[in-house]
Amino acid sequence: MTSSKQQGKSKLQSKTAGWKYSSSVRYVLYGALIVMLYLSMSPKLLPETYDIAVGLPADKEILSPMDIPNTKATLKAQEEAAEKVGQIYSILPLRNEALVGQLLDRISRLNQDDQVSTDDKINIYREELPQRVKDHVQNFIMNNRSNSAYSATLFEEVTRKVDEQQYSISEETFIKIPRLTAEDINEMKPVAADIVARLMTDQIVDAQTARAKVAEMVSTSSLSKRTSREVVQELARLAITANKFFDDEATKAAKVEARENTPTVYIKQGDVLIQKGEKISEEMYSLLEKNGLLKDEVNYWPQLGLVLLSALMATGLILFMRQSQGVNRFKYNNSQFVMLLLILLITLLSLHITSILQNEQRPYIGYLAPVATGAMLITLLIDLSLAYTCSILLSIMASIILNVHQGQIFDFEFGLFALVISYASIFAIHKASQRSTLLKAGIMICLFGSLAVFSLIVIHNNGWAEDVNTLNAIGSAVAGGLLTTILVIGLMPFFEVTFGILSALKLVELSNPNHPLLRKLLTETPGTYHHSVMVGNLSEAAAEAIGADGLLCRVGSYYHDIGKTKRPGYFIENQNNMENPHDFIDPKLSKSIIIAHARDGVDMQKEYKLPKPIRDIAEQHHGTTFLHYFYHKALAQAEEQGLEPDFTENDFRYPGPKAQSKEAAVVGIADSVEAAVRSLRKPTVEQVETMIEKIIKSRLDDHQFNECDLTMRELDLIAQTLKETVMGIFHSRIEYPDQIKKNKATEEKDKGSAVNEPNTGLEQ
Repeated sequence: MTSSKQQGKSKLQSKTAGWKYSSSVRYVLYGALIVMLYLSMSPKLLPETYDIAVGLPADKEILSPMDIPNTKATLKAQEEAAEKVGQIYSILPLRNEALVGQLLDRISRLNQDDQVSTDDKINIYREELPQRVKDHVQNFIMNNRSNSAYSATLFEEVTRKVDEQQYSISEETFIKIPRLTAEDINEMKPVAADIVARLMTDQIVDAQTARAKVAEMVSTSSLSKRTSREVVQELARLAITANKFFDDEATKAAKVEARENTPTVYIKQGDVLIQKGEKISEEMYSLLEKNGLLKDEVNYWPQLGLVLLSALMATGLILFMRQSQGVNRFKYNNSQFVMLLLILLITLLSLHITSILQNEQRPYIGYLAPVATGAMLITLLIDLSLAYTCSILLSIMASIILNVHQGQIFDFEFGLFALVISYASIFAIHKASQRSTLLKAGIMICLFGSLAVFSLIVIHNNGWAEDVNTLNAIGSAVAGGLLTTILVIGLMPFFEVTFGILSALKLVELSNPNHPLLRKLLTETPGTYHHSVMVGNLSEAAAEAIGADGLLCRVGSYYHDIGKTKRPGYFIENQNNMENPHDFIDPKLSKSIIIAHARDGVDMQKEYKLPKPIRDIAEQHHGTTFLHYFYHKALAQAEEQGLEPDFTENDFRYPGPKAQSKEAAVVGIADSVEAAVRSLRKPTVEQVETMIEKIIKSRLDDHQFNECDLTMRELDLIAQTLKETVMGIFHSRIEYPDQIKKNKATEEKDKGSAVNEPNTGLEQ
């Protein structure tokens, strides 16, 4: 039953993996690449043209292939915006409270002059008081004529409005004014000034409205004499004028500004220009002609040319990828091809989105395009050399998609800019060791992008051009670099999760000894830490020999025995100067402790959110291997006690699962080899070679490789690589054949220990 399940699982894995190297799938993806390139370039290179004539009905619906300025609609929108501008009023700080104070001061001085008769005083007040109001306003106008905030027409409106709304004091008041004493006037001054000041703080268009409030305010004032209240009331009304005046010039300027600020109205791309059957008007014909949308006859040559161009680009990329073809398969499998297409699609979409914001008035917006996103993602997720090639392809695409000039296919400036920032980004991250490198790459893109833009501007203008567009272009290049970094940081986890990729960037970060788990391994189990590092070196070399992920093997090896930190003293590499605790406990308990380290390691890695490929290596590196030592020890104990064994061999096996990937299998082999070689006191080359072959054969016979796709040829390569690597690592300890011949006595002495099977049970 179990065997059939395993066979079924193997078939499923084989089918799943088969599409990755299928030629048919590769041809489909090749066709998809051509279509993607064609569709990306067609909006720019193939605007639809129409064969129409004025007065004839359109034989089909005509849509706008681009944003077309609509002059008539723009003018209408400008006039509507101007009409919406209301009348502009200006508020003048006339300070009429000072005016009423001046009036009372004049009354006080004249009333104290005994040389002037009462009748003369009345006549003087009748003439002088209204004139003082006019003089006050005219003085304000004279003092502010040089103020650019006020126009001549505004002052004319002020003069007219004040004269029109002038207040006439009653004749009875003129008779009462000469009777006021100095004490009366001193009492009236603050009250009058306060009333005028409070009312003039409001925006007054019609002075009569404010004057109507004076009587109530006077009645609630501190003045006790009736005459004083009546005079203050009349003087306050006289002093109050309008302070908010219609500004004709400001209104006209606002209307002009509204017209200027009205955005150009466009016929949007995709909008219906002419309905099917609608007669072609002169105006519409002129619009289509002006924008190059007319043709005399249908011409399919541009479409054919674009198909050929797309095919040439796609073929060039495929030919480059074929250069990495190995003996049996491509270096770039179909899974990576799909990921490449998705990266190119995202980058091309970003170019099209940027082009939507771009026009002939704002071509610099094109520098905002995050075109280096594709180069960075390909470098990090697929391959460095492929990233350089794709950068050229994307630069060509950028020069087409971001081109805003009619009558030309490529815009050299955007193509050069895209190539510069793409190569700068690749150079910045090709040896990325941590996430912060992406930020440094963003800075490099900003720097080199700005320099590229600046150089192009200087070439065009024969010198530095100090204008807004220049600064906008450089600013867009800087913003594009930051946007590229944000996109790459955001998209990396998506690709890692979707395609099951553990990027080199993430792996290098996990290999940092300062990671909490590695620091714990080093401080609590230094023997296991050293063992893990050695296993990492061995497994990396072996994995690279068969085309597997060497970096994943090395980093996975660092964490594969992390579970031993829970009970470090029960593993032989950590038993320095101490007795082996397994000598004093039941072998079944020893077995449970030993096999628990794999499960404990996975739990600890989950707690620290390590990626699944790393956890899988920790869980699968032992597979379902058999603990010979403790099984035979348990048998011996049962025999000594005269009991029948209540256990089987399966009770002394690791719970698995078996290795599901080449990397997990390689780490498992390297783990056993390192422990076995370390158990030999004076290993020879023959012993090491025999030991490696024995370990691989033992696992092979135990069906530990049934669930991964290791071949016999790859197992031979692993054995050969491990032997060479072990010889390099343990060079000073291994005796070579010529040395053995010279030291026969030593060989005979150590022969017994060398040929015995190493006790690796406690070390695993």
